[in-house]
Amino acid sequence: MTDTSTPPSAEPAEAVVATADEKSEAPAEAKKSESVASDSDLFRQSEIAADYVEGLLDILDYDGDIDELVSAGRPMVEVVGDRLQPLVGQRGATLEAMQELTRLAIFRATGSPSRLLLDIGGYRAARRKELAAVGRNAVEKVKEHGDPVRLEPMSAFERKCVHDVVNAIPGVQSESEGVEPSRRIVVRVAD
Repeated sequence: MTDTSTPPSAEPAEAVVATADEKSEAPAEAKKSESVASDSDLFRQSEIAADYVEGLLDILDYDGDIDELVSAGRPMVEVVGDRLQPLVGQRGATLEAMQELTRLAIFRATGSPSRLLLDIGGYRAARRKELAAVGRNAVEKVKEHGDPVRLEPMSAFERKCVHDVVNAIPGVQSESEGVEPSRRIVVRVAD
């Protein structure tokens, strides 16, 4: 019950902002303004997320320090501690699920979608390094043989990491193909 009493006080302010944006901007510009939130809004999202994740950790009986921050225009929550691997799951599947649940908690509290990034035990940083190597390896194969290289299916986070690495290298390009959960990256010689 206490959770349902908090959102109504937050929703009217958010609704007023959205209504004002809709009246003053074209549809494409309105969508852009929805994705651009102030640092205070982003930090509020990270606080809501931290509270939600702390509740999950309590229920699951896991210990961890929770850091909430805003980085690169995104709210972030990092959980640091020992023995957190079960919360990451195989290839980050449990982490992705927890991130989606946490985003839903933010949406419920604010009425706005969130681009929250949740990390547990430094998994995302380590995975980012692995994916950079995968991307560079694919680029080497494409440059050596000239044939497109199709990578294994990846999550949206993983695909973005690979796209960032590949797109920073001249002479090659990457694109995603397929549908979730089998969406994958294809690296090829640039047009």
